[in-house]
Amino acid sequence: MRQAILILWPSVIVGGIGEILFFTVFDPKELYLFGEPASLSRLAVYSIGFFLCWAFAAASSALTCFLQRSADEVNR
Repeated sequence: MRQAILILWPSVIVGGIGEILFFTVFDPKELYLFGEPASLSRLAVYSIGFFLCWAFAAASSALTCFLQRSADEVNR
């Protein structure tokens, strides 16, 4: 549980900052998916954007935790 908190809590903050920076530059109504204008509401686009930023930040944090293990921990 402690490991999950160490991964997910910082990634929520980074996900929020990433979403703020992305949507400061891009308007959700001007985004295109597969060549078609996005037919989702602004709230849906903001929500999807946050969860994508959060997932990428969590993956980065998880990879960092995985790679910092010592050889003894890996070979157990």
